[in-house]
Amino acid sequence: MTEKQERIIKSALELFAKSGYEATSTSKVAKAAGVSEGLIFRHFTNKEGLLNSSLELGKQKINAKFLKMLNIDEPYSRLHGVICFPFDIKEEEYYYWKLLYAYKWQSDVYDSSMTAAIRNTLIGVFGSLKYVDPETEADLLISILDGIATSILLKNPLNMEKVKLALLAKYWL
Repeated sequence: MTEKQERIIKSALELFAKSGYEATSTSKVAKAAGVSEGLIFRHFTNKEGLLNSSLELGKQKINAKFLKMLNIDEPYSRLHGVICFPFDIKEEEYYYWKLLYAYKWQSDVYDSSMTAAIRNTLIGVFGSLKYVDPETEADLLISILDGIATSILLKNPLNMEKVKLALLAKYWL
């Protein structure tokens, strides 16, 4: 990916996350990225292509982080990694996450592949830890983590360190 493509995607992520996909024109993205609108069309075909490229790039980054967790054999350590994941979102990644959440809430289509991978991982962890109902426990934890991520992204993190410690303690971590 070229430097200009990266600037375009970064600008698109920021504008889509702040203003919403529908309210963001390719001309606004071009202006923010310091490129011509034609360059956006050349690289991404249209606004939807730009959105898809932005989401795909973020998904690749998340998957790379998630793969590190999957390489952890010890169940408690893997569970620790999953729980800490939303607390470790770097501020420079907020735009991607905000876009992902906004897209999830505003779209009729949602890519559940990332959630499914986390769910399957947690079911395996809770199964190996002999939970009575690993699937329900996985769904519960995913719901909690989703709420935590939302709070962090909305910059309303009340006592997040205490919340993290409480959640880790709940699972004896």
